[in-house]
Amino acid sequence: MPNPEAFLDQFADDASGRVFAEPYHTPDGSTVIPVAKVSNGGTGTTAKPLGVFVIRDSGTTWVPAVDADRIALVGVVTGLVAATIGCLALLRRPPWPDLSNHGHLAPGRRRFNS
Repeated sequence: MPNPEAFLDQFADDASGRVFAEPYHTPDGSTVIPVAKVSNGGTGTTAKPLGVFVIRDSGTTWVPAVDADRIALVGVVTGLVAATIGCLALLRRPPWPDLSNHGHLAPGRRRFNS
């Protein structure tokens, strides 16, 4: 099994702002190393999970952390934009017939003059 410390040494130059947590050894013999990105801002220090490295006898894999809230927000915004465009198109040229009276009379009818 590869040495986790030696594996992480290759990322030392590229790891600015990234934090590698303590390796966790699972009962099936694999090692899981969580990775987070740390940033300092006006509201303080925040950490965002990026994913985990899973080290097994067969090799090492990267499993990214998926932000479900961001995916849901993209879906909601897409639906809102589609509904807005649809409403604007409907208001610009409605699909129902034009029923307004523009002075057109049926054949044989005269206009009432006062």
